[in-house]
Amino acid sequence: MSQRVASASTADRFVRYRWWGLLAISLGVALIIMDSTIVSVAVPAIVDELGISSTEIQWVQEIYTLLFAALLLTWGRMADRVGRRRIMLIGIVLFVVASVVCALAGSGAVLIFGRALQGLGGSMILPTTLALLNANFRGRERGIAFAVWGSTIGGMAAIGPLAGGWLIEHASWRWAFGINVPVGILIVAGLLLFVAESREARGAVQRLDLIGALLSIVGFGALVFGLIEGRSYGWWAAEDAAPFTVGGLSPIPLAFVLAVDALAAFVLVERARSRAGRGVILDLSLFRIRSFANGNVTALIVSFGEFGLILSLPLWFQNVLGFTAFEAGLALLPLAIGSFVASGAVAALTKRMPPVVVVRIGLVLEIVAIAALALLIRPDSTGWLTSPALFVYGLGVGLATAQLTSVVLADVPVERSGQGSATQSTARQMGSALGIAVLGTAFFSTLASGTADRLAAAVAEQPALQGLIDSVTASSGGSIASLADDPRTAFVADAARAAMTDGTALAAWIAVGALVLGLLSSLRIKPAAG
Repeated sequence: MSQRVASASTADRFVRYRWWGLLAISLGVALIIMDSTIVSVAVPAIVDELGISSTEIQWVQEIYTLLFAALLLTWGRMADRVGRRRIMLIGIVLFVVASVVCALAGSGAVLIFGRALQGLGGSMILPTTLALLNANFRGRERGIAFAVWGSTIGGMAAIGPLAGGWLIEHASWRWAFGINVPVGILIVAGLLLFVAESREARGAVQRLDLIGALLSIVGFGALVFGLIEGRSYGWWAAEDAAPFTVGGLSPIPLAFVLAVDALAAFVLVERARSRAGRGVILDLSLFRIRSFANGNVTALIVSFGEFGLILSLPLWFQNVLGFTAFEAGLALLPLAIGSFVASGAVAALTKRMPPVVVVRIGLVLEIVAIAALALLIRPDSTGWLTSPALFVYGLGVGLATAQLTSVVLADVPVERSGQGSATQSTARQMGSALGIAVLGTAFFSTLASGTADRLAAAVAEQPALQGLIDSVTASSGGSIASLADDPRTAFVADAARAAMTDGTALAAWIAVGALVLGLLSSLRIKPAAG
């Protein structure tokens, strides 16, 4: 009898303090998003202190994304089986331990190992945050919860560089990882105190689909590897950086072939196991839910446009406008403010219109804002010029990202919310990786070709200038400042600034095109109240 009373009291506490639970869950999302953006700002300081190679620093950034995207589906399914809160708690603890490894790293190899562990922990956190929201909130409260979740992603993507820049200037790059320890402790306490456990019914638990898990890991891992390494290793013919070649062929086409084969096999295996009544990693019948199927397609396209642009803007602020890392973070702050303002407006909007309509309003705001950035930015721009557009962009992200998640999961049964959440997260990760690959290629290609074209006549007279042009591309624009400081090479810096501005504008226009497609795709989603 006493156990029943205690259980009832605990359940009542979880319901009463569910909004505190939302805070803990949102902090979990903030942890993994902010960490990835902080690391991008910390790269120069890491290189200076550890003296690691360009290949090692590339893997410091990319091993995280690779493991994170490859394991989302597997952990989403595991969370349904063994408990979503439990998997999130394990992921948080692993992420914190990995952060300590990174903070204490004395070599590139140790740092890469720590980042790999962070990717593993992050892949356990993201899908479980969505599944827990889906299980613990209903109706319009669910829409508000997803709004906070989505605004956290948009806001942290902007706040990360600001926090990273401050830590690097006033402490050390090691604190970019060390800050995760106290935040992780807060999240663990919040989850235990305020978030109820949820899992599928015991009678529904079936043997784990190990073959499906392996195929999904290989398929999505190879796909993300190809997307993020294509520019470095060569999309077809092998570049010098390629680790191996096959008759002059880059490993990237082989990675895409492996991805297609593994994912095709994954679909066949999942379909066969589902027909036989056996456990699956992904229940393909979820795609019979129109809001889920169309919503995931829209989420992939939108993520392509939304997060690919985050790659070029910080580089443009620092290398063209001459901002410090901290100042670049301040310049991005209007995006975060707009995102958080949007989360406060969602409750009122969803009382008047369906969530999918809110998604469309957000996408329109994003399209207008990014188009304005593409039209207005110049090599002599100021942060004040970009702030209004970034604020409107943040409003759009806060409305579209959160409510799109609500739309995708609205009709997914709670007992399958882990699978549904992981699928939605995987779609977003694929879109983000594709956006970074395409927009990054457009940005860096324009930087290289634009600088070379502007200096073609000068190079014809002084061939030695070609080395300076190559240094601009190799450093992702980082050498522009030193070139500008020398009156003899200032004209090279001016050409590079103009080329980088053109590259940023081109990336913005591609993002606009992707978001327009996302808006058109959202028209296929039938409006329904959240």
